[in-house]
Amino acid sequence: MSNAASLALIIIAGALLVRWILRAVGYRRRIARWIAIGFSGLLVTAICAVTILAGIGQLRLEARTAPIPVLEVSGTPEQVARGQAIADSFCSACHSFTGLLTGGRDLGKHLPLPVGTFVSANLTPAGQLKHWSDGQIFRAIRNAVDADGRWMTIMSYTNVSRLSDADIIALIAYLRSVPADGSLNPEPLDRFNLLGLVMLGAGLLPTGHPVSAETIIAPPKGPTLEWGAYLLSYQDCRECHGADLSGGVQGQMAPVGPDLSLVKQWSSAQFISTLRSGVDPNGHPLSEEMPWRPIGRLDDDDLNAIYTYLIHMPDQ
Repeated sequence: MSNAASLALIIIAGALLVRWILRAVGYRRRIARWIAIGFSGLLVTAICAVTILAGIGQLRLEARTAPIPVLEVSGTPEQVARGQAIADSFCSACHSFTGLLTGGRDLGKHLPLPVGTFVSANLTPAGQLKHWSDGQIFRAIRNAVDADGRWMTIMSYTNVSRLSDADIIALIAYLRSVPADGSLNPEPLDRFNLLGLVMLGAGLLPTGHPVSAETIIAPPKGPTLEWGAYLLSYQDCRECHGADLSGGVQGQMAPVGPDLSLVKQWSSAQFISTLRSGVDPNGHPLSEEMPWRPIGRLDDDDLNAIYTYLIHMPDQ
């Protein structure tokens, strides 16, 4: 049932309750009359609140806007290679479900509450991207607004907007180069249900990272602390492991991850092995909620850079 139909039923129920209240006024027994009026009044108030909050949620759903940059990607071999590295180590966590970057995964199933369905898009030419301009794809990655101006909810919750301008261009070049695979996902991909709209209207759900027009320049690639900081700026480790990577907190949207200062007890070889095998130096398997497989596809320089950053974090 659509949200509009659900709201219509709620409003009809409210109208029937108002009619019941009016009839209850005529009850001869005072106690029965006031019980009926009080109960019905509470239900009508709740229905009004749901309707108003859902309306506010719908307005917030349609409020996100961002300009489309003028852009034409040349698609050099170097850009394609860098874009593939980003897609393999980051995008594939959500967009590779039935096949490489073919999408189709309902990410809403991983949220703490059933607030809607949020399906990852097919990023191959079998999906909608073949109809999008390079500027529209850039806007989607940087500001989570699709070609039709719709808010890309889950995208706005990730840190993909922290990719450098050059890396977004490289990613576009790679997506233009991959063969068509999979099927076209039904639109819209993100659908809040009535609960989601009410929570959004009540301010109980995040509205995503703010729209940004800044130019982002990455440091030189290498096994350095600076490159590690850049990689961790767009990888979503902080969503689970906390803003300072000292551990997540109960109640956050993403799963609660441990304090990553534990990496200081490992060697760089042990760290790399952990992210490529899914088993830590103590023989404990990593949680399947952690996207260790795509992160493990980073090359040695990248993983050593992340390791360097983690072992230089201040102790909490």
